[in-house]
Amino acid sequence: MSQAKGTLYLVATPIGNLEDVTRRALRVLAEVDVVACEDTRRTRALLEHFGVRAKTVSYHEHNERERAAELAALIERGASVAVVSDAGTPGVSDPGYRLVRAAVERGARVVPVPGPSAFVAALTASGLPTDEFYFGGFLPARAHARRQRLASVRDLRATLVFYEAPHRVARALADAREVLGEREAAVARELTKLHEEIVRGRLGRLAARFSAEGAARGEMVLVIDREVIEEEAGVEKDGAAGVAARVAALEAEGLDRRAALKRAARELGFTRDEAYRRLTSERQSKG
Repeated sequence: MSQAKGTLYLVATPIGNLEDVTRRALRVLAEVDVVACEDTRRTRALLEHFGVRAKTVSYHEHNERERAAELAALIERGASVAVVSDAGTPGVSDPGYRLVRAAVERGARVVPVPGPSAFVAALTASGLPTDEFYFGGFLPARAHARRQRLASVRDLRATLVFYEAPHRVARALADAREVLGEREAAVARELTKLHEEIVRGRLGRLAARFSAEGAARGEMVLVIDREVIEEEAGVEKDGAAGVAARVAALEAEGLDRRAALKRAARELGFTRDEAYRRLTSERQSKG
C-alpha cells in the first residue's frame, strides 16, 4: 500500500454496537504499519472480532507526549500509522491532538476516517436545535469549577453539549439548573448499546430523576437547550407553596427539617439551595 506510506489516519471505531464500524475503517486498520491504541486490549478485541491482523502500540493520556513524537518520527520515515481511541472518534475528548500536530509539523498527510461520535449521536437524537451547538467535552469534576464552566457558556446562543460521568450526572444537572436557569435538556446514555436510553425533560426534573435513581450506568452525554424557560406569573409563589407543603408533609411523616427539605427538593426538581430559598420566601409572605 505505497500510497499509504507517510500517512496518519484518524480512525473512528464503534461507541457500542460493532455493526457501526465502516468497511473503510477495517481496511485501513488492516493495511497500516501500526495501530496506535488508547487501550491495546480493547482494540485487539475489536480487530480479532473482524479478523484483522495488525501491529498495535499504546497511545494514551499518560504517554501521549512521548509516544506522539515516536509515532511522528515513524511517519516521517515513511510509515503509515492509524490512531484509534477506545470508542468513537480519536481526538474528541481522547488522545490524538498531539500526534496530529506532530504529523502536520513534519509535512505528513493526515487523513480522517470518519464514523461514530457519541456527542453527535446524542445531539441529533435529543430533539433540541442542531443548527448551532457548543461541545464542551467533560465538565470539571469539582463543583466550583463546574459552575464556573457553565457560567462561561450561559449566554451562548447555541445548544450546549457535554460529557459527564454517571456518578456526577445528577449534581451536574442540578448545577446546570442553578447556573443556566431552567431549560429543556436531554441525557443520553449507553448509546448504540442494548440499554440505550435518551431521557428528555427540564433540567430540574432530570436532576431529580437521576438523584432518585442513584448511580446511573454508562457514560452520559448532556444536551441543553439555548433558551431559558421563562417563569409565568405566579410560578414563583406556587413553587414556594409547593416546597412548603411537601416539607410539612414529610415532617408529619417523621423526617427532620433538613431531611424533609432535601427530599422535597429532589422530588420537585429543585436544588436544595433553591428549595430553601422558596421555603423561606413562602414563610416571609405569610409572616
